[in-house]
Amino acid sequence: MPQAPLPPCSVLILAGGRGQRMGGRDKGLLPWRGLPLVSYAAALIRPLSDDLIISCNRHPEEYAPYADRLVHDDSPDYPGPLAGIRAGLAVARHPHLLVLPCDAPLLDRELLERLLRASAASPNDVQMLRCGDQWEPLFSVIPVALRAQIEDAWQRGDRSPRHVFSHLGLHAVDCLAGDPRLANLNTPELLYDGR
Repeated sequence: MPQAPLPPCSVLILAGGRGQRMGGRDKGLLPWRGLPLVSYAAALIRPLSDDLIISCNRHPEEYAPYADRLVHDDSPDYPGPLAGIRAGLAVARHPHLLVLPCDAPLLDRELLERLLRASAASPNDVQMLRCGDQWEPLFSVIPVALRAQIEDAWQRGDRSPRHVFSHLGLHAVDCLAGDPRLANLNTPELLYDGR
């Protein structure tokens, strides 16, 4: 029996970090195998959404070709990924927001489809990848209806996506520990080791 169509979603690629482990360089724009890191996530998810948002705090002109819209943090001090998620939720056009980091170019469609199908089965809860015992909050599907609760947690000072989502109804989409598809190329050694 054929599977039901994937539910529509907005997609947020997080590329707004400080790039500390990259010497302050804008990680999403660093080349890997000849293309900017952000281009891999954008190409992978483009067939799944007509609402591709990139959270970036620098170089908007370079990110713009990959996105339908750009957002940025409402604070200048790089307060972390939850700031980008808040910005994405504020503009998402669909009921769910698929969140991805810009530095995981080995991610594949199978994992994204599993997240989206889990979201369709339990549409009021956050779906998050969990590899072995390790939760991966930057690989999540968030109901946009939870925006006000996420904002409340932010205003109380909570900056941890994992902690905030754990109080909002959180479901795991499991994969094996060490799954190479989730490798974050977030240091120069990982980025330039020839992979």
